[in-house]
Amino acid sequence: MALHPDRLFPIEAEARAIARRLYDGVAKLPILSPHGHTDPRWYAEDTPFGDPATLFVKPDHYVTRMLYSQGVSLEALGIARQDDGPTEADSRAVWRVFAQHFPLFRGTPTRLWFEQALEDIFGVTERLDEANADRLYDRIADCLPRPEFRPRALYDAFNIEVIATTDGALSDLAAHRAIKTSGWSGRVIPAYRPDFVVDPERAGFLDNLALLASVTATPMTWDGYLDAHRIRRGVFKTLGATATDHGHPTAATADIGHADAVRLYDTVARGGATPAEAELFRAQMLTEIARMSTEDGLVMQIHPGSYRNHNPQLFARFGTDMGADIPTATDYVHALKPLLDAVGNDRRLTLILFTLDETSYGRELAPLAGHYPALRLGPPWWFFDSPEGMRRFREFTTETAGFANTVGFNDDTRAYLSIPARHDMARRCDCAFLARLVADHRLEEEEAHEIAHDLAYRLVKTAYKL
Repeated sequence: MALHPDRLFPIEAEARAIARRLYDGVAKLPILSPHGHTDPRWYAEDTPFGDPATLFVKPDHYVTRMLYSQGVSLEALGIARQDDGPTEADSRAVWRVFAQHFPLFRGTPTRLWFEQALEDIFGVTERLDEANADRLYDRIADCLPRPEFRPRALYDAFNIEVIATTDGALSDLAAHRAIKTSGWSGRVIPAYRPDFVVDPERAGFLDNLALLASVTATPMTWDGYLDAHRIRRGVFKTLGATATDHGHPTAATADIGHADAVRLYDTVARGGATPAEAELFRAQMLTEIARMSTEDGLVMQIHPGSYRNHNPQLFARFGTDMGADIPTATDYVHALKPLLDAVGNDRRLTLILFTLDETSYGRELAPLAGHYPALRLGPPWWFFDSPEGMRRFREFTTETAGFANTVGFNDDTRAYLSIPARHDMARRCDCAFLARLVADHRLEEEEAHEIAHDLAYRLVKTAYKL
C-alpha cells in the first residue's frame, strides 16, 4: 500500500495531466503555518516525542471522536478523567484499539493524513490493521528517540518556514522566549487568543479578568481593560506575533458607544451578566479588537459557530476539547455589520473570517469578502478541511470573491506530524480545481500556475504579514 501519486487529482485524463503539472510547481514550496495549536514547548525543549499512541491517537480529536461514536470509551484510549482517576489502557493497548478500528476511517481525511505521515516520515507503506499493529508500533517507537525525529529536526525536514501557535492572553510565553534566545533558526511565533478574558461565560472569567489587570498593572475599569489588551498584544508582538484569534460562539459584533460599554463592563466584571449581556460583551469586544488591529497591525481571525461541549456527560467526566464540539448555523451579514460600519473600509485592518456553516459561503461570506477591503476568507476549517470541503469552498466562493480575497491554507492542528500531509492535500485539491478551469478553457495554464503558487504560498504570506 504505497500512496498513489495521482491521489485527489481529477479522473478525466486531460484535467489530471494539467493537475500533475500544476502540482509539480508547488509541491516543494515551503510550508507557512499561520494558525495552529502545536505546543511551543516542543520547539523550545526539543525533546523526543513519546510513544506512537500519544503522538497519533490520544491528542487527535478527529481520531477519538470517530472511535467514541462507535462505542470505544475514552478510557480505552488512555484519556484521563477530570477526577484524575486511572486510565484503563497503556499506549500499546491504545494503539491496538486504533488498529482494530482503523476501517472506520475509510473515506476520511484522517486516513489520508495518517497514512501519508506513516509513509513520508517512517517509511511505512502498509495499512495499519490488527495483524501488524505491534510491529508498526515498535517501528515508530524505535524511530522517535533518534535526533532526526525531534521537533526541530522535523521542522527542517517538513520545510516549514514559519509556524504560529495559539496562546492565551495570560500566557507567560516562556517557551517562545526560550525559542527566541536559543539561537535556533526556526521561526515559531505566538498568536494572541484572548477568549478566556473576553467571554463572561467561560469558566474562571472573573479570576482571569483580575489576573489580566494584575499582570498589566491596569485598573479594573473599561478603559483599563482595553489598555490591558493593548499591553498584552504588544508583548506578543515582541515575540513575533502577527495575528490574533477569536473563537466566539457566534460572529455577532456591536458598537454601543463608550458610556454603554462602561456600564456593560461593570456588569460582567461583577459576575452578574445574563446570557444576552455576555453575548453583547463578546460582540463589543470584537469591534474593539478590530480597532486595536488598525492601530498595531495584528491580523484578526474570527472562528465562530461551534457549539462547545455538546455532550454534557463527556464534559463532566473529561472536560473540554473531547470531540463533542458541533457546528451551528451562523449569520455574518447582520452579525458583522456593526464592526464593518466601524472599520470595514479601513485598509489597515485584515480580518480573516472562518465558518463551520458551509451554507454561508456563497450567500454571505464570498459577497462580503468580495466587497469590504478589510475582509478575507479563511480556508475550510475543522470539519471541512477535507478534499470535498476544499472543493466546495472553491466552487462556492471563487465566482464572487475570486482567489485574491482568500488567504491560502492553514492546518489549524495539534497533530504535528500531519502538517506536511495537510498542506499537501490542500495543494493537490487546489491544483485539481484549477486544472478543471484550464480544461474548461476558463484559465490559461500559465495563469493557473501563478494562482497555484499564490494559494500555496504568496497569499498566506501576505495576508498574515509573514
